[in-house]
Parts: sequence; C-alpha cells; structure tokens
Amino acid sequence: MSEHAVVGEDGPVLGAAILVVVIVVVIPVGLMMSGAVVAALLGWSLKNTVEGDHEGSELIDLNV
Repeated sequence: MSEHAVVGEDGPVLGAAILVVVIVVVIPVGLMMSGAVVAALLGWSLKNTVEGDHEGSELIDLNV
C-alpha cells in the first residue's frame, strides 16, 4: 500500500455535511424566527386597529 495521502477526497463529504447543517438547523430556525416577526407585526397592527375602532369603550380598560 502507498502511504501518500490523496488530496481532495473529503470535498464531497464536506459539502454534504454543510448541506445537512443548513437543512437541519438554518432553515427551521429561519422559518421560526420569521414566523415570530410576522406574528408580532400582525398582533401589533391588529391591536392598534381594534383600539382605534372601539375608542371610548369601557371594555378597552379591561384589556391589559
């Protein structure tokens, strides 16, 4: 057997490992964070709209 190392043998393995990390970690975390941002913006917008539509109601004071 020869004892010299073959250069470039781990290229496909490294690419596959990076792809697995992106699919398993980056994409789900990105989706959850973007969903949280959308939910926060939607909640803020709807709260302001409802408070404006029902201004002067005594029930608004109960929403804390």
